[in-house]
Amino acid sequence: QVQLVESGGGSVQAGGSLSLSCAASGYTISRKCMGWFRQAPGKQREGVAGIGPDGGTAYADTVKGRFTISRDNTKNTLYLQMNNLKVEDTAMYYCAAGAGVCVFHAPMITDWGQGTQVTVSS
Repeated sequence: QVQLVESGGGSVQAGGSLSLSCAASGYTISRKCMGWFRQAPGKQREGVAGIGPDGGTAYADTVKGRFTISRDNTKNTLYLQMNNLKVEDTAMYYCAAGAGVCVFHAPMITDWGQGTQVTVSS
């Protein structure tokens, strides 16, 4: 059974940091495109960061230089380190897996976590 379980969200002031984790079961994350999406109220779900089977990474322009995606293959876990957080980063963050992740195309993605809330206050 494929399962993605996020953790690590919370509330922080602008300029602060948070780290998200996504524990995967049912497949090996190093063999899939894995990544993070987010959705703010009233907005579409958007790609934030992705990592491919070859270890290559991609980031949305809005988070480049502030967020870092990584994975621990021994723990089958994906991470997102978020630094210098801004109020506009406030959203529900979702872990995702599959080909759609590598092209940041949410409609193609079938494997999603339940989401973890990130709230950044000014």
